[in-house]
Amino acid sequence: MPQHDYDLIVIGAGSGGVRAARLAAKTGAKVAITEQVQVGGTCVLRGCVPKKLLVYASEYSQAFRDAKGFGWTVDWARFDWTTLRDSVQAEVSRLSGLYLQNLTNAGVELFEDRAVLTDPHTVRLVREGRYLSSDKILIATGGHTYRPEETPGQELGITSTDAFLLKDLPSRVVIAGGGFIAAEFATIFSGLGVETTIVYRGERILRGFDHDVRAHVQADLARSGVNIICGSTIDEIAPLAADRKLVTLSNSMRIEADQVLWAVGRVPNTMNMGLEAAGVRLTERGAVAVDEYSRSSVPHISAVGDVTDRVNLTPVAIREAMAYVATEFLSTPTAFDHADVASAVFSRPPVGAVGLTEEAARAKGRKLKIFRSTFRPMKHILAGNEQKTLMKMIVDVKTDQVLGVHIVGADAPEIIQVAAVAVKAKLTKAQWDLTCAVHPTAAEELVLMGEPVSHDNEAPA
Repeated sequence: MPQHDYDLIVIGAGSGGVRAARLAAKTGAKVAITEQVQVGGTCVLRGCVPKKLLVYASEYSQAFRDAKGFGWTVDWARFDWTTLRDSVQAEVSRLSGLYLQNLTNAGVELFEDRAVLTDPHTVRLVREGRYLSSDKILIATGGHTYRPEETPGQELGITSTDAFLLKDLPSRVVIAGGGFIAAEFATIFSGLGVETTIVYRGERILRGFDHDVRAHVQADLARSGVNIICGSTIDEIAPLAADRKLVTLSNSMRIEADQVLWAVGRVPNTMNMGLEAAGVRLTERGAVAVDEYSRSSVPHISAVGDVTDRVNLTPVAIREAMAYVATEFLSTPTAFDHADVASAVFSRPPVGAVGLTEEAARAKGRKLKIFRSTFRPMKHILAGNEQKTLMKMIVDVKTDQVLGVHIVGADAPEIIQVAAVAVKAKLTKAQWDLTCAVHPTAAEELVLMGEPVSHDNEAPA
C-alpha cells in the first residue's frame, strides 16, 4: 500500500472545507488544506456575512422614518458609505483570522496556494510548484459569480463580490437577476438611498419560492421604491460620460445607471482543477457529481458544499462536511438529509421558508389545506409603515402533517429556524394548534391560524 504525505487534503478553505479539515484532524488524521485566496470562503468573505451587515445598515433609513411615530426626531441622520464599507471589511478580516486560528489549533497544515489534481491521489501547488499526496481528497472549492459573456458590454458591470468594495456608492444602479442576491442587493442599495432597478427575465422574482411569497416580496419592494422590470433581460451595456452606463433591455427600454450589478447565478469552481484527469465525473453544470455520502466517481475523492450544486447554503456545506468526516474517519456512514432545509432571504421584507411550497406539494399529488394570514405587525402601526407580514402553512389533508411554512416580514429568518424543527419532525397541524401562543408577537400567528383559506377535498378511498 503506497505511503502518502497526508490522510486528507482539503481543497478550499470555506465553511465546508474548514469544518471537514478540523474534524478530521481531531480524529488523529494528518490533514492539509489549500486555499488560493483567503481563508473563510464565500460566506465569510464575499457572501452572507458582509451582505447581512450591509442589509442591517440599509434598514436604518426605514427605522429613522418609523421612529417619528414613536416620538423620536432624527432629522440629523447622515450616511457615509466609506465608513460602512471599511467596517464590514474589518469584520470580514477578523472572522477570517478566527477561521485560520481554528485550523492552526486543530493541527491542520495550511497551504495558501492553488491546488490542481495531477492524479487521483496527488495535487500540485501551482505557485510553489510542490506536489502533495493524500489517501483521501475533499473538494470544497465552492462557486463563483456568473457573467453572461455573450452580452455586449457585460464587462462594464460588477458582481456581488465587487459590490462590497465599491469606492463610491452609486446614485443609480441596475440589477440583473431575480434571485436571492438580486433581492438582497436591491434592498441594500435602495435602503442606502440609491435609485434601484431590477431587471428579471421571469414573470416574478424569487423563482423557487412559494407563489404567495414571491408576490408579497415583489409588491413590497416596489412599494418601497424599487423599480422592477420583469419579462426582460439586458441586451447591452454601453459606456457614457463620467463613468455612467446606458443599459439597453430586450424590451427596447433604455436606462442610465452608475453601476450594473450582475446577479444572474453562480457556477461551481471546478474549472482547470484537473478533476477530469483524475477521473472525477462532473454534471452538465460543471459541478462535482456525488452520491448521498458526498463521494465522487472516484471513491476516495469527495466533495461538499456549493461545488456539488445540491443545496447551496453555508449550513448545508457544514453539515455535509460533518457527515463526510463521520463516514470516512469515524466508520459511521452518514448521509446528510437535504429535505426540509430552511432558507432565508434578507430582502425588504425578509423571507423565511422551510418545506414544500404549495406548487411543489400539488405536483406531488398531495391533497392540501392552505392556511394563510396577512397583517401589519404592531410595531408598524404607530410608525405608519405599510409593510405587512405574510404567514402561510401547507398541510396534508390525509395526514394533517405540516409540509411547509413560509413567512415574509420582520424577523421571518429568525422565526423560521424554530418552525424548521417542527417541519423536520413532521408535526401535524393539530400539534401546532395545541401550542399556546406567545402574545403579543408576530410569531403567535403560526399557532392561531385556525381556518384554512382553501381546502382540497380528499379523494375517495
